[in-house]
Amino acid sequence: MTSPARRAALAGAAAILGLLAALASVAIAEGTWGRRAPLPGAHSEFAVTELHGDIYVIGGYAIGGVEGTTVHIYDTVADRWRRGPPLPEPAHHLMAAAADGRIFVMGGQGGGIFGRGFIDAVWALDPEIGAWEARTPMPTARSAGVAVTLDGKIYVAGGRPPQGHDFAVYDPVADRWTVLPDMPSQRNHLAGAAIGGRIYIAGGRLGPGYRSDASAALEVFDPATGEWSEAAPMPRPRSGINGIAARGCFHVWGGEGGEGMFPDHTVYDPRSDSWTRLADMPVPVHGVTGAAFVDGLIHIPGGGQSVGGGSPGTLHQTYRPDMRCE
Repeated sequence: MTSPARRAALAGAAAILGLLAALASVAIAEGTWGRRAPLPGAHSEFAVTELHGDIYVIGGYAIGGVEGTTVHIYDTVADRWRRGPPLPEPAHHLMAAAADGRIFVMGGQGGGIFGRGFIDAVWALDPEIGAWEARTPMPTARSAGVAVTLDGKIYVAGGRPPQGHDFAVYDPVADRWTVLPDMPSQRNHLAGAAIGGRIYIAGGRLGPGYRSDASAALEVFDPATGEWSEAAPMPRPRSGINGIAARGCFHVWGGEGGEGMFPDHTVYDPRSDSWTRLADMPVPVHGVTGAAFVDGLIHIPGGGQSVGGGSPGTLHQTYRPDMRCE
């Protein structure tokens, strides 16, 4: 029989080994791809955001293309997933962002893969309380846009037609939306990031489905002037993409189109207004809106691995950037 002291020692040793394994899983060289603990269930067309080192995967399609309320939370230190409070209503193609110490989820769609029930609802989650709270709805119901946090406010751009030009900003402290000048190019399934006090919106598709014409546009909004400008377009048009700002650069990866999946990983340097192609994604994905950059590592959990909405995955890919644009 094992003594209490020995059991405690064994448990401590197991914890140390687990931590070492987690650290080893992120000990990848700069400029290379890696993997971490997979999602507990297959998902695509969901929203991702990060708060206090935890990564939130919210809603989306599960197997069979049915939209869900599931919230998965990833601990970046322990390399472990846990369940969070479920969404009050099921949705896919929704947007999420963190601000004011809370997680905010905006818009989306209901009705399964072919549903067109656009949503204007906004929900806030305080992790300390562990419950979702209804907030002021968006000015328009929309899905498949992108949410970007800048200076404590959340900017939501684009969406499936007819909301492709929509652009508005949410103040989480005042619980108030302000409609801003339309995005010059209407599009959806796009990527966004905040760099140097500006909002960058890249790529996307023009129509509602993945066979629609795609865009390579990079448009920039300056909150100080309230105006949009054009920047260098992506190397090629892509939709169903995802992206994030890391070390002052705008990383954009993956996507889908009528010709198939895109493995491209390109990065934009705002100093030179130029794009550089980096190492391709090992497994191209689409259907992930938002990402996380934590402790020098970009996290890309889940996503569809073939075109369309019926290929949710559990793969959790990572990338350690070596490029700096600051």
